[in-house]
Amino acid sequence: MEIPFSESYKIKMVEPLRKTTREQREQWIKEAKYNLFNLRSEQVFIDLLTDSGTGAMSDRQWSALMMGDESYAGARSYYELKESIEKILGFPYFLPTHQGRAAENVLFSALVKAGDVVPGNSHFDTTKGHIEFRKAKAVDCTIDEAFDTEVEHPFKGNINLNKLEKVLKENPKEKIPFICVTVTCNSSGGQPVSIENLKAVYELSRKYDVPTMFDSARFAENAYFIKLREKGYENKSIKAIVKDMYQYADMMTMSSKKDGLVNIGGFIGMNDKELHRQCSTFNIMFEGYVTYGGMAGRDMSALAVGLDESTEFDYLETRIKQVEYLGNKLIEYGVPVQHPIGGHAVFIDANKVLCNVPKKEYQAQTLGIELYLEAGIRGVEIGTLLADRDPETRENRYPDLELLRLAIPRRAYTNNHMDVIAAALKNVFDRRDKITSGYNITWEAPIMRHFTVELEKA
Repeated sequence: MEIPFSESYKIKMVEPLRKTTREQREQWIKEAKYNLFNLRSEQVFIDLLTDSGTGAMSDRQWSALMMGDESYAGARSYYELKESIEKILGFPYFLPTHQGRAAENVLFSALVKAGDVVPGNSHFDTTKGHIEFRKAKAVDCTIDEAFDTEVEHPFKGNINLNKLEKVLKENPKEKIPFICVTVTCNSSGGQPVSIENLKAVYELSRKYDVPTMFDSARFAENAYFIKLREKGYENKSIKAIVKDMYQYADMMTMSSKKDGLVNIGGFIGMNDKELHRQCSTFNIMFEGYVTYGGMAGRDMSALAVGLDESTEFDYLETRIKQVEYLGNKLIEYGVPVQHPIGGHAVFIDANKVLCNVPKKEYQAQTLGIELYLEAGIRGVEIGTLLADRDPETRENRYPDLELLRLAIPRRAYTNNHMDVIAAALKNVFDRRDKITSGYNITWEAPIMRHFTVELEKA
């Protein structure tokens, strides 16, 4: 008999989950103004809102946490993290921040100005928000295959080189602070970028004298897909593939709450000493001194270990196979999802599930609310709400993909939980024809509205 696959860890601590009734959930989501972000954690049974900072740390990380050095300047923990970043990612200069969007804020404060253009592959919400807040423009250059959920393509996160070169040709280099490559690409469904594409993008960046920046929250998951899908890398270690990836980056931002395997933290990695000096000024203004930024020493120590653990194949295989398990269950039930299954989440094609809900009534948000009402499961909309309004016309932007993201926390849930999620979503899918209306906005923030938006039934 073939030995079945099993997790590469055992459980050492548990946290109780609270089961609730549909009547309770109906009341709670109404009080939350139909915004899943506004729910209290105890009102949620299985929480798939995000994989950011929601995972479980290892025994090695907890040990490192207890050994953290909380000195204001020059803490040992800072140098432990510096060594880990340089060893794994190759950057000689770095600045710690409290999370990924803080890293973007610091770096973009030094580089992005009004009128600039930032090409990339489906910039995520905070990235686009920081660009547009500075009166610059994010230009999506993702390959067309990414926007058809039924197409099978091994690297749907890839940048279309023709689209990218068009932007580089039509704009002076002084107006392009960098090319942004998101690995893996969250907005297109947690899809990876190939090393072949990273190299080609980098060659274009050299040709037009524009630097390349990696949004690196899920860089280790990207390396795992390269090992499985890209010819010539099947026998390389994850750490070797990561090194190969980052030879094509001039700088990076990192939300350490994903592939750093910690609950808080982020950083900026850089090759250029002068850029480090420029960013240090903003880091001191916004985050803290250069050797702690927005992080406690204990969290830097835990992150140093987390970067090492996340770049091991056994960990990544366990993590991504669980996401794949859920995705395959949903495919078995006929639920339309982004193909192939992403690294950190399963993305449901809400446009194909809720065909009877008008697009202007937020199909993916409606699907997320229905899933919560069904079984207390919280996902997140990656669609029209997140796409926000056009900064100039203030009209809704309707993205090519209207997705409900089910993000799986790392080392937190079992496959029994995946079975519950799949069954609940199947129940919603089976009654989809009866769902004919969605929601209208009653209040929204001027930027990144999806976090705090208030809705009412349409």
